[in-house]
Amino acid sequence: MWPILLNKIVMDIILREDIKGLGYKNDTVKVKAGYGRNYLIPKGVAILASKSNRKMIDENIRQAAHKAEKSLKDAQAIADKIGEMILEIKTKAGESGKIFGAITAIQAAEALSGRGFDIDRKKITLSKDIKHVGDHSAVIDLHKNVHHEITIRVVTE
Repeated sequence: MWPILLNKIVMDIILREDIKGLGYKNDTVKVKAGYGRNYLIPKGVAILASKSNRKMIDENIRQAAHKAEKSLKDAQAIADKIGEMILEIKTKAGESGKIFGAITAIQAAEALSGRGFDIDRKKITLSKDIKHVGDHSAVIDLHKNVHHEITIRVVTE
């Protein structure tokens, strides 16, 4: 009968990171005492849900919301500055209009940098492989809620 009682002992913890099947960061969840004390807390992925820890997490959430709002506004401002920009990239091409090689996100990022926008190449997604002269579209992921489409015009040198 004693082991059955031990299995029913639960504790409240606050998650410090997302754990699949348990919860998301800053969630307060109930877990078995052994799982919490012997695994989650020592590993550093959770803290005990005491009154002071709950206040600390609430403050962190409040500050993170303020930072996220500022980040969203900054991303929207950059998208507005870029506007309907057409990036012109010069490259060598054959007579049929097929370019030698392909235009990549690296070249698009360099063209944006030349216009005064410092955007990481990993945030630029080309709609398809650019292997011909002409207009092509690309999407810049400035924020998880702000995606801006630009036109890349490939011309021969």
